[in-house]
Amino acid sequence: MITREQIPAVLDHPVLGEDGKKIGEAKHVFLDDTTGAPEWVSVKTGMFGGHETFVPIRDARVIDGHTEVPYSKSKVKDAPHIDVDGGGHLSEDEEHRLYDYYGIDWDGSWSRANQPGEGGWAHQGGTGAAGAAGTAGAAGAAGMTGAAGADARAAHRDSGDDAMTRSEERMHVGVERRETGRARLRKYVVTEEEERTVPLRHEEVRVEREPITDANRDAALSGPDIGEAEHEVVLHEERPVVETEAVPVERVRLTAEEHTEQETVRGRVRKERIEGTAEETDDYDSRPGGERRGMGPEHR
Repeated sequence: MITREQIPAVLDHPVLGEDGKKIGEAKHVFLDDTTGAPEWVSVKTGMFGGHETFVPIRDARVIDGHTEVPYSKSKVKDAPHIDVDGGGHLSEDEEHRLYDYYGIDWDGSWSRANQPGEGGWAHQGGTGAAGAAGTAGAAGAAGMTGAAGADARAAHRDSGDDAMTRSEERMHVGVERRETGRARLRKYVVTEEEERTVPLRHEEVRVEREPITDANRDAALSGPDIGEAEHEVVLHEERPVVETEAVPVERVRLTAEEHTEQETVRGRVRKERIEGTAEETDDYDSRPGGERRGMGPEHR
């Protein structure tokens, strides 16, 4: 079980379930009104710690900066909702609901508390009275008082003098990194039509006639005088030929750019206030003017 000396090692530290998975952060330790022994721990769960549930710590252990409880994460998250802002105190009905949910025998717990020796945790100090535990066992538990944060563990204890301790909760805001999406590059092939204009040459036949002159007379008289003859000329033309080749044109990659935005987070914290009150009596101060005795305002 967790002792009062171990409370600083529990508060604001991780709470792990029986499977070793983190359930949340311990925010409050609740002490038994009669024995002063730690009985419950409230754990902040959820993505932003917006849900707070109660876990018994009588069978818990503090190991290497975290607390281990013999319950699964789902078991703790589904525990009955208790409004810890309602005064920082568990009522008898609320405690009964938690005992029933976690399968803890209410009467058996108080019977064990009153056992003599070390087995009876009601006899291990605390606020002190072993006899008072027996009374509470018969009439029902008086409730649990919460220690709200490391600086408020003694807020509801009697300090032995005429002063009160005023405590308040501090809000701590952290961040968590989570996946919001994925981006990927995909290469695929498309076919597009391209148009180019190229010059094409071709040959056409043309008949040329020239008169007989002294320059070509010998060539003209080289053949027979009269007869048939044939002469052939080969014509040519150009046609377009299309070929393709693959060439690298660019390199493409994905990079993640980090941007910082300011976001305002709001939360509820409890703060204690101490006010002085005085009752009027028939006695007057002996000073001139008959001023009444009373209590001045609180000085912080």
